[in-house]
Amino acid sequence: MLDGKGELLFVIHRVEDVTEFARIAAQLESANQELESFSYSVSHDLRAPLRVQELVQANADRKVEVTVAPLPPAMGDRGLLRQVLTNLIGNAFKFTRQRPDARVEIGSRDEGGERVYYVRDNGAGFDIRYANKLFGVFQRLHPAAEFEGTGVGLALVQRIIRRHGGRVWGEARVNEGATFHFTLP
Repeated sequence: MLDGKGELLFVIHRVEDVTEFARIAAQLESANQELESFSYSVSHDLRAPLRVQELVQANADRKVEVTVAPLPPAMGDRGLLRQVLTNLIGNAFKFTRQRPDARVEIGSRDEGGERVYYVRDNGAGFDIRYANKLFGVFQRLHPAAEFEGTGVGLALVQRIIRRHGGRVWGEARVNEGATFHFTLP
């Protein structure tokens, strides 16, 4: 501030803690990235969800042994959890297509005090060295000419399970199949 003669009277110094602004900016950036990924997943999500029976009917020309163990109830958004199972089971059917003895198993187990749900198949599997790419949007471990898809399904599965406070991961061996596991609190 200056006095009437234009001489310096005093200085006002304002100090702000930008930590809170940085935290909010990071949250906004994360939300924007999620929104962008979500917009890509919308078309994938709008496809008519297939039920286990619908998958069998849609693949009537194939012999697929499907085993569904009794599943305990889970707490969560019914529609979103249905989408998780639809994507995982749909992938199991897709990646067993070249197997004459295709098997898909849906079940759960208690592990370390938490409920782990899983979908297992004996299909194409994947090289575990590339497991870090499994849940990325548009990440594919198999050529599109070999197996159709957009590379969005597993990203959507991960997003839904994380929103429910759970974890999701995959294990596999090339040409021996894959198992996708997820937990729900």
